[in-house]
Amino acid sequence: MKTFYIETFGCQMNAHDSEKVVGTLLQSGYTQVEEPAEAELVLYNTCSIRDKAEQKVFNRLQQFKREAGKGKTFGVLGCVAQQEGERIFERAPHVSLVAGSASYTKLPELLVQLETGNRRVTGLSLDTTETFDTPFTRRDNPHRAYITIIEGCDKACAYCVVPMTRGPERSRTSDSVLREARGLAELGYTEVQLLGQNVNSYHDPSPPGWDFAQLLAATGRIPGMKRVRFTTSHPRDFVKSIIDAIEEDPALCNHVHLPVQSGSSRILSRMQRLYSKEEYMRRIEWMKRAKRDIAITTDIIVGFPGETEEDFNDTLRLAEEVEYDSMFIFKYSKRPNTPALQYEDHIPEEEKTRRLMVLQERQRAIQIRRNANYVGRTEEVHIEGYNLATGQWIGRTTQNKTLNFVDASLPRPSEGKTLVGQYADVLVTRAGPNSLAGERAAA
Repeated sequence: MKTFYIETFGCQMNAHDSEKVVGTLLQSGYTQVEEPAEAELVLYNTCSIRDKAEQKVFNRLQQFKREAGKGKTFGVLGCVAQQEGERIFERAPHVSLVAGSASYTKLPELLVQLETGNRRVTGLSLDTTETFDTPFTRRDNPHRAYITIIEGCDKACAYCVVPMTRGPERSRTSDSVLREARGLAELGYTEVQLLGQNVNSYHDPSPPGWDFAQLLAATGRIPGMKRVRFTTSHPRDFVKSIIDAIEEDPALCNHVHLPVQSGSSRILSRMQRLYSKEEYMRRIEWMKRAKRDIAITTDIIVGFPGETEEDFNDTLRLAEEVEYDSMFIFKYSKRPNTPALQYEDHIPEEEKTRRLMVLQERQRAIQIRRNANYVGRTEEVHIEGYNLATGQWIGRTTQNKTLNFVDASLPRPSEGKTLVGQYADVLVTRAGPNSLAGERAAA
C-alpha cells in the first residue's frame, strides 16, 4: 500500500486545495498517514504570502532531508511551488515533485512519472480549465465545507505575489457552484464557505452572467443550507447588493471580512489597492446601516515602505472608527517580483514590531468593548467540538464568533453521543477579547 503525508501552510484556500489533493491520492490507491516518518510520499502544500510562512517550508524540508535516502519521495505544492518553480530542486535537491494549485487534477499523471524513475517532475501550468471541478475531494469536516468559486487575482497590489502564484482571475460557472453546494446539502452539510482570492470579484462565465451577490443569494436558498459564508473580499469590488442579499436571507452569515491594509489613503495608493480610505469607509457605512448586525473583520499591514508615523496614526484612527470585531495584523515582508521591492524607504524591523504591538493592543481593547455588548444576548451556535479540559462545548455564531458554553443536560462525547454539527441557542454570560462564553438557553 502506497502511503502519503501532507502538511498544509497558509490560507483556507490552501486547506481546501489539500482536501482536493487528499481525495485525488486516496482515489489513486494511496493511504494517508499522520506522520512524515511513516510515509513514502511527503507533500508540503505551501503559502508564499509572507516570508516566514515560506521559510517554514524549507525548514521542514531540511528537517527531513536525512529521510530522502530511505525511499521517500518529497513534493512541494501550492504557491511556493508556483513562485520558485524548478529553483526548488536547487535549494532542496531531495525534492522530486513541484506542482502549483492548477495541477492537482493531474497529480496521478505526475506521480506515474515519479514511479517510472523521473526524479524531477513539475506541474506549473496556470491553464486552469480543470481546476474547479476536482473529481475527488476528501472533506476534513463533515458539517462545514469549502467551495472555491474563483481562482487568481487581477489586482496588482504592490506587496502581493498572488497574481504570480495563482494566476489571473478565473470564475467558475454558477451552475457548477450550485451543483456542488446542492450535493453537499444532500450529504448533510449545513454550512458552506465560498472561497476566492477576491471572492466578490466573481463573474459567472456562463449565460446567466451572475455577479457575486446573485450567486451568494442563490446558494442561501438551497434546501438544507443553514449558513453560507464567504472570504476574502476586495473593497474595490464590494458592492451594496452583497449587503442587500445578507439583509434578506438569514442563511447568509452576517459577517464580512473586508481587508483594508492601511488607514492612510497615501499608503493605500502606494500599495496600489485601487481605493481610498473614504471609498473604503463608504462600504463600512453600508454595513453599519444594515438591518442585520454585521460583524466586520479585516487585515492590516504595518510598516509598509514609506509609512510615516502619521500614516500609522491614520490606521489607529480607522480601527477606532470602524470598531472591527477582529483584525489580522501583519508586518510588511518583502516578496519576490513585487513593485514594493523597488521602494527605497523601507521601515526598520524593530519599528514594524513596535507598530504591530501598538495596533494589537488597541484592537484588543476594541474587542473587549465590543464583545461585552453580547452579554445577555442569546445566540445560535453551530457546535464544532467539546473541550474536555473545561467541560465546555465549542460553538460558532453566524457572526463567526467563538462561543463556548455549558449545559449539564447535554451528554459528554465520552458518553457515546456527540453534538458536533448540531445547532443550539446559547445565552452569553461572559465575554473576553477573543471569544464569548455562556449557557445553553432554556427551551
